[in-house]
Amino acid sequence: STTIRMLCGLLTPSAGAAMVLGMDSVRQSERLKQEIGYMTQRFALFEDLTVRENLQFISAVYALPRARRRSRVNQLLQEFNLMNQTGQRAGTLSGGQKQRLALAAATLHEPKILFLDEPTSAVDPQNRRDFWEKLFEMAQQGTTILVSTHYMDEAARCHRLAILDLGIKVADGSPKELGENIAYNVIEVVADNPNSARLSLAQNKSFTSITQLGVRLRVLIPKEIPDALEQVQLNLRQSQVSAQAEPVFPDLEDIFMAVTEERRRAEAA
Repeated sequence: STTIRMLCGLLTPSAGAAMVLGMDSVRQSERLKQEIGYMTQRFALFEDLTVRENLQFISAVYALPRARRRSRVNQLLQEFNLMNQTGQRAGTLSGGQKQRLALAAATLHEPKILFLDEPTSAVDPQNRRDFWEKLFEMAQQGTTILVSTHYMDEAARCHRLAILDLGIKVADGSPKELGENIAYNVIEVVADNPNSARLSLAQNKSFTSITQLGVRLRVLIPKEIPDALEQVQLNLRQSQVSAQAEPVFPDLEDIFMAVTEERRRAEAA
């Protein structure tokens, strides 16, 4: 959230500088705000105004030509499926409707870059899916979108990622690049009794982490340790645990665990 607010020109960095669309986020913040859209984590529109009134107000803030305002507002009401709520006060909308209204307001002036701060933190899975479909549509039309999220399944939808740990960027790249470059192998274990398998594997202190997902376990093992798969299988056999183990490509949760662990190791060294 802090990073996004700095990129939008709403916060002054305590050190360094941020360039967005070739503009300094501090010295050229007013000009920058005309070229970007920003959707906050919490609903930030006027709850006592109607849906249409909110969009009309935002269109005036962005100084859209009067001849353009009405047609643009109507276009967004149709595009974001809010035509039936035009006269409804924003404070009475459902979570998904508020989300659509906030996104419509953030894109009213057709920004070149759209910043979204944890935009789906308060909506159900159906609305989350619909929201991301809309984002893909906007990206296809040429809008650059930067999203902050704690949901790994959402992050996996992005073309490029940056992972922040305690405010410091510890990795960036495409999901594929990040998975290929971590210093760990991932072994997936499927066990009849996953808790017994987890307890067995936890005895091996060379394993960095063991995460249980239903009947599956994800075991993170440093690449410098040879024969990672054989070590996992040996641990399970010695504990007489029935399980199948195989190497798998790291998912984003594995990657996050790996890069944050690397940082902690480096700080402790």
